[in-house]
Amino acid sequence: MITSIAFTVYLVSNMERARVFYEHVLGLHVSHNYQDVWVEYDLGDSTFAITTTEMGHTPGAKGAVVAFEVSDLDACVQKMKERAVPFVAEIFDTPVCRMAVIEDPDGNHITIHKRHA
Repeated sequence: MITSIAFTVYLVSNMERARVFYEHVLGLHVSHNYQDVWVEYDLGDSTFAITTTEMGHTPGAKGAVVAFEVSDLDACVQKMKERAVPFVAEIFDTPVCRMAVIEDPDGNHITIHKRHA
């Protein structure tokens, strides 16, 4: 029986460039680094990872998307704009949340998300 999602991973073409984005632009903190080919970031009860390991996927291929919950969506979006991060979708509302979609250096989509109270 499935009890949780163990991790979400994005394939990246350049680990150094990806780490600059995820750590210095998004502000994630490394929890595990396996020989600079698989880097993990623990976020609450889940883990987000990036890898250069050949997994049969293409960096930036369209498919599953990770959504990072933030405490202040407007402030986060402003910070991304100041850092010239490309936007796929500006902030929009749904019945349960507000969100925007950005791209990492490989074109992987990342949703910046805030649930309604």
